[in-house]
Amino acid sequence: MASYESYNSPRMRRLRNDLTALERLRSESSFYLFESFGSPPHRYLIEFHGRSLAKTSGGKITLVNRHQVEIKLGSSYPRTMPELRWLTPMYHPNISEIGMVCLGGYGTHWVPSLTLDELCVMLWDMCRYQNYDIRSPYNREAAIWVANQAQFTFPIDDRPLRDRRVALGRIAPPKADESQELVPVELDEEPSKPLDPALQEGICILDLEVDLRNRPTSSPPPAPPAPAPIPDVVFLD
Repeated sequence: MASYESYNSPRMRRLRNDLTALERLRSESSFYLFESFGSPPHRYLIEFHGRSLAKTSGGKITLVNRHQVEIKLGSSYPRTMPELRWLTPMYHPNISEIGMVCLGGYGTHWVPSLTLDELCVMLWDMCRYQNYDIRSPYNREAAIWVANQAQFTFPIDDRPLRDRRVALGRIAPPKADESQELVPVELDEEPSKPLDPALQEGICILDLEVDLRNRPTSSPPPAPPAPAPIPDVVFLD
């Protein structure tokens, strides 16, 4: 009975659901892998194959294409935040030199409903510099470098983590025989009728300067026709 209750405890159900979510995420990404430990897993090695930045031993900031982060789920998970540690070199304002990760507000106010696949999306967005905060850094040197550098354009990698799902869900281009014109917005009220031609003759919009001082006087212009009654017009000075 005790083993059955343990198997169906909220923590165990959450661990199994997280594994299912990460497996689904792996099928939706072309550059994401993971290795799990435990049954159900309580430790993961997450691997991203995409562009990010690292600092060489000589102090040069360079592109790297393989990144690994460890996720440990403690005994009080999901009530408490997982333990995160970057295992491969990462030069990022919110990742310390020893690989500790700062998740901003989640670090002090952890949300138990945040699932591991969502956490992996956050980690990848940090990795590719889609998400970074130089105001409260874990790596102050990296924050100063980011604020002043002009060598790289962020994000370093344009791909979202679920790139396969995005590709499958992309809207198909229009067919050759389909019109490419803009579709006007339909209003609830009836469209206004065209102006009376007599009124149209009395409307003139000028967008240029006219000098009347040197206007030729040899042939005076014909007298304008009597204007038709028009609605009251308010002139603004």
